Amino acid sequence: MCFVGSSPPSAPPPPSKSDAEVQDAALRERERARRARGRASTILTGGEGDPSEASIGNKKLLGY
Repeated sequence: MCFVGSSPPSAPPPPSKSDAEVQDAALRERERARRARGRASTILTGGEGDPSEASIGNKKLLGY
């Protein structure tokens, strides 16, 4: 329905970042995202391992 000359009601102001509920929700979302990553975030190589050449030096006796 459309009424001539009337304006729609104004929207309520958005919640501020200082709201405790908003901060709690942001913390819960960060924790959820951290848990969703799980162990996958700790794996540094693919399934075939590290393809680079190993740096093997000459053996050295200590104390001589």
